[in-house]
Amino acid sequence: MTDTYKLYAIKYGTHDPRPASQNFMNPPDPHDAPYPIDYFVWACVSENHTVVVDTGFNEHSGGRRGRTMFRCPVDSLRLIGIDPDEVTDVVVTHMHYDHGGNFDKFPKATFHIQDKEMSYITGRYMRYPALRNSFDADDVCELVRDLYKDRVEFHDGDDELFPGLTLHHVGGHTQGMQFVRAWTERGWVVLASDAMHLFANWQHKNPFPTVLHIGDMLEGHKKVVRLAETPEHVIPGHDPQVLEMYPAPSKDLEGIVIQVDLPPLKPVPQA
Repeated sequence: MTDTYKLYAIKYGTHDPRPASQNFMNPPDPHDAPYPIDYFVWACVSENHTVVVDTGFNEHSGGRRGRTMFRCPVDSLRLIGIDPDEVTDVVVTHMHYDHGGNFDKFPKATFHIQDKEMSYITGRYMRYPALRNSFDADDVCELVRDLYKDRVEFHDGDDELFPGLTLHHVGGHTQGMQFVRAWTERGWVVLASDAMHLFANWQHKNPFPTVLHIGDMLEGHKKVVRLAETPEHVIPGHDPQVLEMYPAPSKDLEGIVIQVDLPPLKPVPQA
C-alpha cells in the first residue's frame, strides 16, 4: 500500500546580500541586481515512515562561506515534532556543504546516497579546487566513517525508498545529484533540492553556475517537472519564494516552516 506523506520545508539559513550572477550561468540583469537564496532541510512524514531530506550546514562550514544560519537545521526538526535522535532514514541529495553536514546529529539514521556521489566526492575530480570548493572534507570523512559503521545505503539511479517515496538520479550539479518524489493528498510532489535551485533557473533555461555537467543539469530540470504532478508540485531547493507560496503548519512557525503537501496559496511565480 502506498503511504501518503506530509511534507515540510524548514528554512534554517540565507545568503543575503547575494548578486544574481551567483545564481545564473548567464545573469539576467546586466547590473547584477541582488538575488538572495535561502537554505532548507525537508521532512517527509507518513503514518509509517519519517524521512529527513538533507541535513544542512553547521555554523563553522556556513560561517566561513559568509552564510547566515538562523538555527541549527537538525534541531529545527523538533519544531515539527521530529526527534533527530530517533530518525532512521536520511536522504542525502548530494554532498555539498549545505546539504551533507551534521550527520553526527542522527545517531540512529541510515544515510541514502547515490553510488555516483560517493565515487565523485572521493575520486579524481576532487583534485580540482573548482569542483571540491562546495564540499567540506570533514563531512565527506564523516560519511566514510558512517559507511564503515554500516550506516550508508547506496542507490544506483532511480529507486523506491518506501511505497509513496522515490529517489531519482539526475546528476548535473554533482555527479550523484538526486531528488525525492513523494505521494501526498494533492498528488506527486517533488522535493527538487539542487536538481532545481530556483524556479527561474528552469523557466529561463539558465542553470545555476555551480555545476559539473551543464547538459545534465538542464535535462534534470525537465525530469523534475515531468515527475511532478504539475509545475505547482515542484519545490526548488533554494528559492525564497516558496515561503510565500505555502502555508505554515501553525502561526508561530510562519517564515520558518511551510507544509508543501498542501495546495499553494499562490501560483508558481513567473520569472
